[in-house]
Amino acid sequence: MSADDSPNIGTPRSSRYAHSSLELSRVGGAIQQRTHDLEARYRELQTIMHITARVNEGLFLDDILDGVYQDFKMLIPYERIGFSLIEEKGTVVRARWAQAEYTPLLLDRGYAAKLEGSTLEQILLTGQPRIINDLEAYFAHKPNSASTRLILDEGIRSSLTCPLIANGEAVGFMFFSSRTPHTYADAHVEVFQQIAGQLSVMVEKGQLVAELSAQKLELEHKNDELSDLNKLKNSFLGIAAHDLRNPLSNILMATSLMTSPDFDLTEEDRRTMLREIDNQAQYMMNLLNDLLDVSHIESGSFTLLPVEIDLPSFLREVAIRHHRLAEAKNSAVQLDNLAPGRVFADPIRLAQVLDNLISNAVKYSPPGSTITVRTRAEKRMWRVEVQDQGPGLTIEDQGLLFKDFVRLSATPTNGEKSTGLGLAIARRVVEAQGGTIGVESEFGHGATFWFTVKNARRDRSR
Repeated sequence: MSADDSPNIGTPRSSRYAHSSLELSRVGGAIQQRTHDLEARYRELQTIMHITARVNEGLFLDDILDGVYQDFKMLIPYERIGFSLIEEKGTVVRARWAQAEYTPLLLDRGYAAKLEGSTLEQILLTGQPRIINDLEAYFAHKPNSASTRLILDEGIRSSLTCPLIANGEAVGFMFFSSRTPHTYADAHVEVFQQIAGQLSVMVEKGQLVAELSAQKLELEHKNDELSDLNKLKNSFLGIAAHDLRNPLSNILMATSLMTSPDFDLTEEDRRTMLREIDNQAQYMMNLLNDLLDVSHIESGSFTLLPVEIDLPSFLREVAIRHHRLAEAKNSAVQLDNLAPGRVFADPIRLAQVLDNLISNAVKYSPPGSTITVRTRAEKRMWRVEVQDQGPGLTIEDQGLLFKDFVRLSATPTNGEKSTGLGLAIARRVVEAQGGTIGVESEFGHGATFWFTVKNARRDRSR
């Protein structure tokens, strides 16, 4: 071989070594870069596997989402994550959960918007995440977007919106948000898509578990209510049986004496026994009527027929009737400060409440007392008060008022009987007509029972 045929002839040895070293350096750098990329990819896959495991461990929806908020920080940048569900047969998107590095959250749980015609609907149609890296510019083109306005007010400037589709059905959206413009790139979309399917299924599972849990709590609550009602029913039956047994025994004893040939009763004795039979029968009838009222109210078959009532005229009629009854105790029922006005109520039920309050005031006040009935206009309501001069109520008694079959520490001054249901029924009647009922009392200084009733339409401006 001649000198001209050799490729190294004429090339300095040092130059050839430098060229070879440069090539090796380039290859080594490429290998190092590839190794670095593979390691980064491996760490990314490890993170995704970790997130997947955490998601799979989650049972309740909030637990799953809290885990996502913590773990995704290693893969996607954000200061805020929001989650919304598609509800009402696919017509509404409702914010279900949100977490952020800051407060307050203006677009929070409960916010809802229609899906039809929105940009979210377009995301569902494509099935692909959407990146908005300049939300201020986006809002300039869509100034009517209330949700964008709220997010901007929170300081968010870029967003990554990802659809959640489980088993071919759209279940909701994940919103990754940053306060820095131009945060998101296709790489973040790729990362999310690697776990999107499984996350969607787990979110759907979490939602179902949450719904089942809520239904379980509701069933437990209903069972507790049924148990309470059953106890109340048994209490009613027990107390009613006891309260009916005594008067019925008295009636049977009186009729036995009146019909027995072994007893020579005078006409006055017979009249006394007949009055006692009448009193005991009237008490039994009152108790049965009260029990039926409670039963109708609790079962929902309680019917109200409200009409406009001239309140002063109505109270005068009630007061006159009770004044005649109070005269037997040398007491009086008087009206005080009756301003003109009309109310909207069922007249029969309104009279029932007043009869109970006034008759109780007469019953528990000493002979020679004055029972005062007055009214006061309030916003959209009238307040009716019945003030007595009785012994007043202890704090303990005030806590028991308006409950079923309550026997207070005070006793009627003439030994009159009470079914223990009157105030409980009055409360139910007042509340059924949109009012409230209560008492003001200082022990030893009488009591003022009051209730409110709606203004008639013409008086609603008061």
